[in-house]
Amino acid sequence: MGSAPYSAGDWKGKGRGGLQELGCMPWKVSKQKGQDLSSSSSSLSPPAPPQPSATSPSIYHEKQRRELCALHALNNVFQDGTAFSRDTLQEIYQRLSPGTLVTPHKKSMLGNGNYDVNVIMAALQTRGFEAVWWDKRRDVGSIELSNVTGFILNVPSNLRWGPLRLPLKRQHWIGVREVGGVYYNLDSKLRSPQPIGNPDELRKFLRHQLRGKNCELLLVVSEEVEAHQTWRSDGC
Repeated sequence: MGSAPYSAGDWKGKGRGGLQELGCMPWKVSKQKGQDLSSSSSSLSPPAPPQPSATSPSIYHEKQRRELCALHALNNVFQDGTAFSRDTLQEIYQRLSPGTLVTPHKKSMLGNGNYDVNVIMAALQTRGFEAVWWDKRRDVGSIELSNVTGFILNVPSNLRWGPLRLPLKRQHWIGVREVGGVYYNLDSKLRSPQPIGNPDELRKFLRHQLRGKNCELLLVVSEEVEAHQTWRSDGC
């Protein structure tokens, strides 16, 4: 329930309705020019459509349930539906002291979700990882992508009541990571993983998102990478 593995080729033809709910602008993958077939007159039949590789990696994509977007973003970044559970995040929330919070919790005591950045940071630490808050005044070109496990974005998202979209927004967590050499937007509100592309296209995607109002970025890195600050390529 709430999750689905996808082959890296299965995203084709899927809708992007979920992106329209985000406060940040939808990302359009750059198109590559196809081969010009008009000059070939010897072929009497159209070329067969490209087939997905038999070795395409499986992509784990956890779908939205209740207000558990923080849980979905974490599991999608780790590509593991058992990495974290609602009970785990709820236990972390209850353990945190209000005096240590970076921002006030918006999480209800009923365990319905809507966990804030403090729970995400503490959850990552239980697995030997750290969340690095990205200063939007810096260009994402200085991120050493090879040392970053994944990305978690916090973006404004429209509220819905069933099929009705309400004129209200609240913050929403989405996960982004590389699978099989391609970066994917693994937003739990999307119908399927949305390919972003290569490292250059990822940087364009991140710049695009960070230009939006109230959009923030966390880098998910190992404790060792954080200790040596090797998530930075500029060395400063």
